Amino acid sequence: MIRHVNWKLIGPLVAGTIVVVGATAYWLANRAAPPRYVTTAATVGDVVTTITASGSVNPVVVVEVGTYVSGTIETLSCDYNTQVHKGQLCAKIDPKPYQVIVDQDQADLDVAKAQLVKDQANVVYTKINHERLALLLSQDSASHDAADAALNAYDEAVALVRLDVAQEAQRAAALKAAQINLDYTNIVSPVDGTVVSRNVTAGQTVAASFQTPTLFLIATDLTKMQVDTNVSESDIAGAVQGANATFTVDAFPKLRFLGRVAQVRQAPVSVQNVITYDVVITVDNPGLLLKPGMTATARIVTAQSLKVLRVPAQALRFTPAAAAKLGPAHNPGQQVIWVERAGKLASIAVTVGLVGDTFAEIKPGDLKVGDQVVTAEVAAGGPQVSSAPSLKL
Repeated sequence: MIRHVNWKLIGPLVAGTIVVVGATAYWLANRAAPPRYVTTAATVGDVVTTITASGSVNPVVVVEVGTYVSGTIETLSCDYNTQVHKGQLCAKIDPKPYQVIVDQDQADLDVAKAQLVKDQANVVYTKINHERLALLLSQDSASHDAADAALNAYDEAVALVRLDVAQEAQRAAALKAAQINLDYTNIVSPVDGTVVSRNVTAGQTVAASFQTPTLFLIATDLTKMQVDTNVSESDIAGAVQGANATFTVDAFPKLRFLGRVAQVRQAPVSVQNVITYDVVITVDNPGLLLKPGMTATARIVTAQSLKVLRVPAQALRFTPAAAAKLGPAHNPGQQVIWVERAGKLASIAVTVGLVGDTFAEIKPGDLKVGDQVVTAEVAAGGPQVSSAPSLKL
């Protein structure tokens, strides 16, 4: 039995099916892709708040070696990086002009001593003469005038001896001053240390007038350094003596040096009406990696919580676009963070402790170590973003 197909009925049915299939394909192709999230595991670690300051690395003690006298540098015995000991000769100024003065003052002292001996002998004579005439006067064998003259000569001789003694002391003082100036032609190190700067060369003339010229800079101990940082007045309240600090230098960008705040100086420094304060950070330098003058970027610890449950601080500020549909409502003002569990987002009410530069402390509660805390949302169609690794201070 042959049945005839009614093409008038099949045509609209096929056309309708095609429209439905096309609409479904269009919807599937253009529907919004589900959002993706950046997550980081909650960890146990330290939460730290810091203030940032810049400064320079310097030796703890630097001694400026200058000259008290003027003259020409005759010899140099110290150079850059020379290890010196206290009293070691580093340079010598031409001593000849000062030696001449010493010889002259020595001669003047010898003359004064000879004059004293001469006048002391005169005292002996005038005393004997005075006593002789006084005896003759008592026997009416000499006049009063002769006796008085002898007494006067004796008194003058005694006074002259006193004057000679004073002049001898004066000449001795002048000789001592000249000898001191001569000794100052020897430029010696006042401390044990390392020469970090030499500002003169042999043959150069130095003039010690109103300002003593600096010939050498000697650091007493380069294994002990300090960072002189400038902290703004808005942050200075957080810098306290004894606080821990870290800093980096451009020479070793991946190496973090540990130090401690040794001093917060009270003197303000004003640069273009900006007030800063000098905060000194001390640091050990056993390997001599740190050099004087290096630029340092320091972070001074103002508060810290050690070995606590922590999450990235960014997680406290994250709220998904569809927050109202993803979890139950919480009390107004209550801090909420979002975690990813079993492929779904869930909100957790938390109590926040110290909020640091990178992490925030979470008090014990529903959040557990290892929970994947959401820190950001990747828009649909955006690049694939892997979970961010947890960071450590």
